[in-house]
Amino acid sequence: MLKRILVTGARGLIGTEVSRLLSSRHCHVTQVDRNFDLCHPGKVDTRNHELMHSLVQEVDGVIHLAAISRVVWGEQDPKQCWEVNVDATKNIVEAALESARRPWVVFASSREVYGQQQILPVVEDAPFGAMNVYAKSKVAGEEIIQEATQKGLVSSIVRFSNVFGSPYDHIDRVIPAFCRAALRNTPLRIDGFNHVFDFTYHKDVCEGVLEVVRQLENNSSSLPPIHFTTGRGLTLSEAATLICELANSNSSVEEGVPRSFDVAKFVGDNARAFELLRWRPKTSFEEGVKSLLNLLKKEIEFENSQSHSRLSSTL
Repeated sequence: MLKRILVTGARGLIGTEVSRLLSSRHCHVTQVDRNFDLCHPGKVDTRNHELMHSLVQEVDGVIHLAAISRVVWGEQDPKQCWEVNVDATKNIVEAALESARRPWVVFASSREVYGQQQILPVVEDAPFGAMNVYAKSKVAGEEIIQEATQKGLVSSIVRFSNVFGSPYDHIDRVIPAFCRAALRNTPLRIDGFNHVFDFTYHKDVCEGVLEVVRQLENNSSSLPPIHFTTGRGLTLSEAATLICELANSNSSVEEGVPRSFDVAKFVGDNARAFELLRWRPKTSFEEGVKSLLNLLKKEIEFENSQSHSRLSSTL
């Protein structure tokens, strides 16, 4: 039977790859994202409650990735962050509970819900300690999912950590920003030299999400919260150094001032993902960076050729 799956945030780093993988497995994928081009049929803001409610009625499952996904954006516009990350999630969940098809829901959460933990690696049952607006919105989103699960929703909460690997990611996210700077031999700025993070490759994460979908489809029962993490911590300075080496870059590394609302250290335990899904990361940080650098080289070469062409036409 052809499964109909709604992917919100479908133009994002994870949404793009998840949609591709689902389509390759013969699912009918409905993609929505407010960042699609105007002519794209999936250009939808998840805050459009009536339209989203209607879309949820027509599917067998929802992968809810749409969010104000940057910590700094949440600090800059708390109201929008709450509307997108909490209110829209509540509407989607209510629609799922009301639907005759009773679709399952996969909710994308974040390592940010834990705040600063003293014991690393962090397990899924560690207490929450949200330090910023974005983190608080994700905690609220998880609470909505958990409450709905008690009412019969089949669901899964997946928590991501510093996912990277696509050239189409936000250009100011730390890894793509470091990679572009290294390829251009411009300085790499680090706001938090010794901050430690668990960087995960986007294709590994997406394979994990698809395994969650398979479990929900086959077992029709909810899963506990699951990390898709590597269990390996790197400081930002180590990550910057590795990227410069892999790019054969002469870039300098400049230390900035850490932001007060950022978590300083996180490494995630992935034992539950292996126990329940047989999932483990396949791609090392170095391998993921090499792949991203190769993709970005092509992008930069194209930009340079376009600039050269424009310059030539003016002479």
